Amino acid sequence: MPHVVFIAPRFLENTNRYVKSFAALDGVTLSLVSADPESAIPESLRGKIAGHYRLDDFVDPNALTVAVRALSRGVGPVDRLAGALEQLQMPMAAVRDAVGIEGIGTEVARNFRDKDRMKDVLRAAGVPVARSGLATSMNALRTFIDSVGYPVIVKPQAGVGARATYRITSNAELDALAAQGAQPSQGTPLQVEEFVRAREHTCETVTIKGKPVWRSGTRYFPSPLEALESPWMQYCVLLPREDTDDEWTSFHSVNEAALQALFGASRDTAAGTALTHMEWFLRDDGTSLVNEVGVRPPGVGIMPLMSIAHEADLWADWAELVSFDRFAPKPRTWAAGAAFFRGQGGGDRIVAVEGVDAAIEAAGDALVEFRVPKVGMARADGYEGEGWATVRSATTGGAKKALLALIERVRVRYG
Repeated sequence: MPHVVFIAPRFLENTNRYVKSFAALDGVTLSLVSADPESAIPESLRGKIAGHYRLDDFVDPNALTVAVRALSRGVGPVDRLAGALEQLQMPMAAVRDAVGIEGIGTEVARNFRDKDRMKDVLRAAGVPVARSGLATSMNALRTFIDSVGYPVIVKPQAGVGARATYRITSNAELDALAAQGAQPSQGTPLQVEEFVRAREHTCETVTIKGKPVWRSGTRYFPSPLEALESPWMQYCVLLPREDTDDEWTSFHSVNEAALQALFGASRDTAAGTALTHMEWFLRDDGTSLVNEVGVRPPGVGIMPLMSIAHEADLWADWAELVSFDRFAPKPRTWAAGAAFFRGQGGGDRIVAVEGVDAAIEAAGDALVEFRVPKVGMARADGYEGEGWATVRSATTGGAKKALLALIERVRVRYG
């Protein structure tokens, strides 16, 4: 019976889905590490939790190592350590190395988390990626720009999603970046890469000991960066009904080569068992480029979309994968999509939400779930906005139509 430790920073709705999934697995002893007290564990789950350790700083690898060792002494040796957040991947890897837990160690985790190293590893393996570099000074940044030209993308070396990411199109914008205090330094280098004009997709892949056993994928409308740059844009993610079109299957060999390179020599072990989230670009000429890869469940609503499209519970499937190196492939039976509602105007709070009833009527039977933004909510700082809806259709065109019906009618205003 494997002893699994899951890091649940706060017992919030999404985190509790993961906790519930691990707790429901037969043959698993489950312990939790969280910043919340034990009393915050949902009452329905408390009887299924063998151990709990409260930790204020759950991304501190030393503190996390102390917590895992304490659970190992109190409950039993830890067989698997899991966490869904991007920020947890390096700390968990350090703990696995220190305690001797199967799974992704520091060297592999750094391939995924350090975006500059990631591009170097992929490039060395012949995987197509954008030209990029790591700048430790403004002079280095300017030298790279001189070699590739504007526009360029500038972002943190270990970023999360598109946050703190900038598209720089001129010398004036570069100077403005420095004036904001975002210039690179030896202590805080920035990754810089050429801007790729292409359609942005994702590829979610389940691997067991390095072998891909299942894939899904989505398309962003618009890209996360465009959504951040243009607050007035509504943001959608589409998971198409078709999973055999050349647009998607032609990328499979690139996806596999990229994962083989990033997992490295550890790919034939438990370190190669994962659900990965790969963002990639498809150019008009049919060629593709890998952008970034996360070795954790995807965000921006993709987990529920995969569950809808494949008539599955991907949270439960991921828990089983992590715990037992086991996954039953899921056929795709629907198209699915998510619309994220973002406000317009100045101000830091929502003052009006309009068009909800009309949007519900227009989306019709395709509407699965609707989390309506509420007047008085604080303005969100990410591209997901303050509310969202998910849709399902027998065709990709039907899912697109439902998403369009939602984003054309719902209007959120800040004030």
